[in-house]
Amino acid sequence: MTIVGIVALFLLDDRMRTGLIVSFIMAIIALSSVVVTGYAGQVSLAQLTIAGVAGFLLGPIANTFHLPFPIAPLVAAICAAALGVVIGLPALRIRGLTVAVVTLAMAFAVEAIWFRNGDIVGTSGVEAPKPSLFGWDLSIGQGLEYPRVTFGVLVLLVLVAVAVSVALLRRSRLGTEMLAVRANERSAAAAGVSVVRVKILAFAIGAFIAGIGGSLLAYQQQTVTFDSYSAMAGVALFATVYLAGITSVAGGILAGVSAANGLIFIFVDELWSVSGWYVVVSSVLLIFTVILNPEGIVGPAHSVLANRRAAALRDKAKASPDAHATDAIPTEELPAQPRVLDRTGQSELILTDVSVKYGGAVALSDVSLDVPKGALVGLIGPNGAGKTTLMDAITGFADYTGDVTLSGSSMGGLAPHNRIRAGLGRTFQAIELYDDLSVTENVKVGRTAAVHRPDVKTEHTDIGHLTEVFELLGITEISERPAGELSQGQRQLVSIARALAGSPNLLLLDEPAGGLDSTESRWLGERLRRICESGVTILMVDHDMDLVLSICDEVHVLNFGELIASGSPAEIRSNRTVAEAYLGREAQVHG
Repeated sequence: MTIVGIVALFLLDDRMRTGLIVSFIMAIIALSSVVVTGYAGQVSLAQLTIAGVAGFLLGPIANTFHLPFPIAPLVAAICAAALGVVIGLPALRIRGLTVAVVTLAMAFAVEAIWFRNGDIVGTSGVEAPKPSLFGWDLSIGQGLEYPRVTFGVLVLLVLVAVAVSVALLRRSRLGTEMLAVRANERSAAAAGVSVVRVKILAFAIGAFIAGIGGSLLAYQQQTVTFDSYSAMAGVALFATVYLAGITSVAGGILAGVSAANGLIFIFVDELWSVSGWYVVVSSVLLIFTVILNPEGIVGPAHSVLANRRAAALRDKAKASPDAHATDAIPTEELPAQPRVLDRTGQSELILTDVSVKYGGAVALSDVSLDVPKGALVGLIGPNGAGKTTLMDAITGFADYTGDVTLSGSSMGGLAPHNRIRAGLGRTFQAIELYDDLSVTENVKVGRTAAVHRPDVKTEHTDIGHLTEVFELLGITEISERPAGELSQGQRQLVSIARALAGSPNLLLLDEPAGGLDSTESRWLGERLRRICESGVTILMVDHDMDLVLSICDEVHVLNFGELIASGSPAEIRSNRTVAEAYLGREAQVHG
């Protein structure tokens, strides 16, 4: 791309070269939307306005503080990043379309209060300084020298640096956390991800990138006015980025080329006078893109590449003589007798009078139980008994009274992601995988909890630990497949693998056998036994009574939010109260 861009700068005439330079700059600003919206899932319509903050500050910063290039644009970008964080603060409490409305409203506010304010800006705008480095003039030039190739090369090099940085961000731990937040904030928090931290960093990084682009646009225009940074122009740019492909670096670059006053705009205008029709055509194309191809113009190319990689991995798996067959079903019977638990030590989990109310409805009432270290404990009850609510209370997703103690430490007041980092692991009844990420990327999200735990050894945070988790659950051969392609049983295992990646002391499983037949449940039960034998304590909710009573060491029973029985599987089978509330009288007779 760099070589092609440099050649184009030399070969194109003045007008086309200007369009190419504008495309480079708009691509940088578009990449800020890729970070904020494409990666983190926060729809911000204020990125061009944020770029304008840097553009309007560039001149005063350089002139007042006598800061040279490139320090002045970097300081201006940092100031833009600060405002970007302020604009993004509402996203900490709201989601979806509301975020877009709030960011657009704040963009209009900044434009009205600052950009269009003659008392602040003046009637003629703000003059931008000429960039120079070691006496070398890097400005865009004037008169017959406009536009200078040197400035175009400068902008191109900045674009390449930003594009590489955004691509590296996508592959980093922070990038994976952003994608997790975009896919499902609740699931991300249950993997140990601080959703608040990720959102703030996304807005800060995106605003900094936009600020870099805004400074370059100021250098290109030489006199900064509100026209180039208006809120409605920002909406048009966002639409262009979405049309091109807002989830990828390639989409951001294509958006720059397609932006108003960019290369394609000028090329089309040379052939036909586009006037106001360019925006109309772009809007129509955007509508069809949203309906037919939400991944944007670059989406099909990414799909082709992903399908080729998946096909290659499947072929490799078939060719491997010792391939681990993920769909294989164990033939051995699960242990008929529960293990003898050691209750002399400290319990892994202690619940003391835990109650949860939703308005006037009581979901849980004074539930007290303890889970011994190394045990595989079942939690059963009819629909609406409060099982998932109890899981939510333990992990901090539901407000409760009483006390939850993990490994001797009270969890009171801790946010969900901090509870996960304290040694909890959690899966959900709805599984909640990130379907557009690979199995490995899904599981890597779970490593966040282990990274932030000082009691976890270093090897539990590296790729080697993930390999062990994959082998333990038998999912090695599907590790590079998109999660959206997996069967129900495979998705359950990946969900468990993601929770195990954080090296939890206690693993909470909500309906792990949901959607599985009896043979698949036996297969899952054998693996849960192996997990427990590896040193992880498990508390499992499930409706598959054969599975729960065959693999669990002890079982607790909820009914209408109250704990009605606790004991070994044999004791639960013979308990009349349980039979009447959940298993049924016939089950008691045959038990």
